Amino acid sequence: MRARPDVSVVVIAYNDARRLPRAVDSALAQSLGGVETVIVDDASTDGTGEVADRLAAAHPGRVRAVRLPENSGGCGRPRNAGIEASTGRYVMFLDSDDLLDRHACLNLLAAAEDAAADLVSGLCERIFLDVPAGGKGRVRPWFPWLYRRRAVYGPLEQNPELLYDTLSTNKAYRRDFLDEHGLRFVEDLHYEDLLFTAEAYLASRRTVLIPHRVYTWLVRERAPAPSISGRRADPANFADRLEIHRRVDRLFARRGAHDLALANDAKFVNHDLALHLRELRGRDPDRRARFLDLVGEYLAGFDPAVFDQANPLPAIAAYLVREGDHAGALAAAEYDGLADWPELRAPLVERDGRVFWGAAPPPGTLGARVLDVTGFGFHLRPLKELRPANTVTRLEARGGRVRMAGYVLDPLARIGPDAELSGTLEFRDRRHRAQKGRVRADLRHESDRIGWWAEFDPLARVRPVGFVDPVWDVRLRLRVNGEEIVTRLGEGPGSPPLDGVALPVRPRLTRLGGDRLRSYVTGGGHLAFALETSTPWARLAGAAARRAARSPVGRPSLRWVRRAQRAEAAVRRTATSRKTKVGVFNRVLTRLPVRPRLVVFESHLGRRYSGNPKYIYRELRRSGRPVEAVWAYRSSAKGFPKDARLVRRGSWAYFLALARARFWVDDQGFPDGLRKRPETTYLQTWHGSAFKLMGLDQPRYKRASAAEQARLLTKTERFDCFLVRSGHDADTLCAGLGVRGELLTAGYPRNDPLVNGVDGDPELAAEVAELRDALGLHDGRRAVLYAPTFATGRAGRLVRTLRPPIAPDVFARELGGELMLLVRPHYLCRADVPAGAGTVMRDVGDVPDVTPLLLLADALVTDHSSIMFDFALLDRPIVLHLPDGRDRTTGYFDLDRHTPGPITRTEDELVAALASLDAAAAVHASRRRAFAARFGEHDRGTAARTVANRLFGAAPSSQGEGRDGRAA
Repeated sequence: MRARPDVSVVVIAYNDARRLPRAVDSALAQSLGGVETVIVDDASTDGTGEVADRLAAAHPGRVRAVRLPENSGGCGRPRNAGIEASTGRYVMFLDSDDLLDRHACLNLLAAAEDAAADLVSGLCERIFLDVPAGGKGRVRPWFPWLYRRRAVYGPLEQNPELLYDTLSTNKAYRRDFLDEHGLRFVEDLHYEDLLFTAEAYLASRRTVLIPHRVYTWLVRERAPAPSISGRRADPANFADRLEIHRRVDRLFARRGAHDLALANDAKFVNHDLALHLRELRGRDPDRRARFLDLVGEYLAGFDPAVFDQANPLPAIAAYLVREGDHAGALAAAEYDGLADWPELRAPLVERDGRVFWGAAPPPGTLGARVLDVTGFGFHLRPLKELRPANTVTRLEARGGRVRMAGYVLDPLARIGPDAELSGTLEFRDRRHRAQKGRVRADLRHESDRIGWWAEFDPLARVRPVGFVDPVWDVRLRLRVNGEEIVTRLGEGPGSPPLDGVALPVRPRLTRLGGDRLRSYVTGGGHLAFALETSTPWARLAGAAARRAARSPVGRPSLRWVRRAQRAEAAVRRTATSRKTKVGVFNRVLTRLPVRPRLVVFESHLGRRYSGNPKYIYRELRRSGRPVEAVWAYRSSAKGFPKDARLVRRGSWAYFLALARARFWVDDQGFPDGLRKRPETTYLQTWHGSAFKLMGLDQPRYKRASAAEQARLLTKTERFDCFLVRSGHDADTLCAGLGVRGELLTAGYPRNDPLVNGVDGDPELAAEVAELRDALGLHDGRRAVLYAPTFATGRAGRLVRTLRPPIAPDVFARELGGELMLLVRPHYLCRADVPAGAGTVMRDVGDVPDVTPLLLLADALVTDHSSIMFDFALLDRPIVLHLPDGRDRTTGYFDLDRHTPGPITRTEDELVAALASLDAAAAVHASRRRAFAARFGEHDRGTAARTVANRLFGAAPSSQGEGRDGRAA
């Protein structure tokens, strides 16, 4: 008598004679010995049934074949037939176009037996066959967060998130369990997995999840006949899915499982609906409308709590579908907040300090909760990170000229009417991403968007190679006050038909490779162009040329061309990599002669024109010293001095300037790995005194390896001079960093104006006055500067958003008549100041230099930031606000003992302290002055002049005060 198999694998197939043997082979190759394979042919017409019979005959006792008399049109009936024909203790399901992992049955059976489980599930990986092997996105695990570790669950209520994985194919079911509960697939609807799996989860007394891959789902998105799951935009297909969901809803209702019903509906919003909505762009408008009407009817019956439980953007999409705002819903569905460059296709509205998606519903309504996207920080992000949608409103080619026009969304009117605007249309070969053509675009403000227009001769501007660059994309590079925003052109409200417009072009190789670019709209709704030939003889000749290129004779040549292109791209990447530049710097550039007057300045890694380097540069310019000044900038040159040469940090010009400079002056650190030549003097000015532990004094460096500690010292050993402003700096900061160079006890040049005032400095006086005007500080209110250091979260990650220490409405009510709060985040962070709070709070994070802010501030609120050492020189009130309960003594000294002002912990305490600033200032006056004397003992107002004399010699006697002294 033959032993009962441990596992029966039910393989269902329809018209898949070619792939069926591969699927069956994956079942036959299982490392578990007792596996039975049951093939169910759903009345195929291509010979699949005959293939199944041959496989059964070739493997008697291991493979059985079942042939249905007529096609069922789905997967439910063949799977049910497979269950009835199977004899194993456990049952699994496999589609004929997929594969089982070799150890799938062994791992699933072992987990089921070990936990006495009714159902055990393992990881499924989708392999996207249209993506080249090794390409990004080829392998995509199915809900991998469910399978991070082995887990055993009892009732479904213990983990409702199981409902996200409703596949039946990555699971093994105990056969007696299926029969006991009458669990079978519905046969008259597609998406039968969803109902079957929900019923199985509910009935299972114990469910096990294992982290091992058990199933490989092979996906071909561009298949001529897509699978059922691939036909998401078909309204009839989706109607089946909605009916399945209704049956699942009724299943939970019968069980009185309201929480599970909510969780399942939230899963529908987060996953099922989101998948289908992303497929709708570019579909027939009537079909799209029918689809959205179906969804709207279904969503109308949802408990409103679902929208609060679902993820924010899917909830927005679902809510807007229900409300009939189809454009806003699709924009939300297509916005991928986890992508590197998500595209914002919906307008944003601000009301009462909150930001809403598309519109601002009445306060207190469900819409006001769902559409509130303030937490996404759209109002805080740099424009280049928003990537607003670019809608084409005109595309025509006439008389050899191309005319294009469109508009870019201006989120929250972030682009002011006085902004400096410029734009360039850029045509690029998609495959090799080499820039091939640029066209200037004219720009203009149009209410809540930026309109653009361009006219050009494509024969002169766009030059394909031919043959090897068949697909082209077009982007608009928009520059706003020096900040660049890259937008992809696409369809949207106001777009004409964008398909089929032909742009004449002249390929570099031959017209046989194409003589026009024909427009089309991608699946993502973006404008693209395909290179093609226009005349019949050219198409024939081009086809012949392509056939020749693919022939045994021509294929080597084509491979050579592609290899040469890849080599060119590799050379370009290597030549511009940081590693190459550092190597060339150390081996080649440092052999060039030093230019004795060349000084390279950098502040905050090139982010700003600020800090001690700025004030040293101003002194050299004021005194007329004959230096050639170079300033490094990180991304935008805006705000840097016009009388100096500017180089982008990391560029070849930057490394060349550093190699030939007589002096390096910065306040943080020039790039690692650069070996400073002996002829160059490196002045490290640093950017603040130390309360927090620094360098080798930090726990992470104390625990680090000797090699890591040595790497830190390699950076600081380059310093020839290091500015200090007190003995405290020398004992703590310098020791922690391992500074071995000369300690220049001159104080900080940026603090000279804090000691001297601005009366003798017209340039800085004008800068402070201009800033005061911009902030509206002329109504008698005093300015309070809130400037904390950065914070880290539980996982040690930087918290990049700084919220005001007092809620705007509380500040307005309690303090707004007397004070204005200026929120200054650390340069690595951004402030979350509601747009509607501008009358009482202002974000001053974009003010490049903090010194003017200190000069106009009447009081300072900070935490452990070193800004307190600088502000103490002004002898104005300081409040230390430490709301998170961190130990105040975790640093180089005890803040309680040396605090220059009151310490607050709560919002109420801070409000009280600010309401009594004058009284607190008087109480803490002696401590504040002692604090300034101890930590700023060398700040005497002469630091810039002392540094200039020490490094650059005495100022030329023939050049008096106030000379322009252009540095370059």
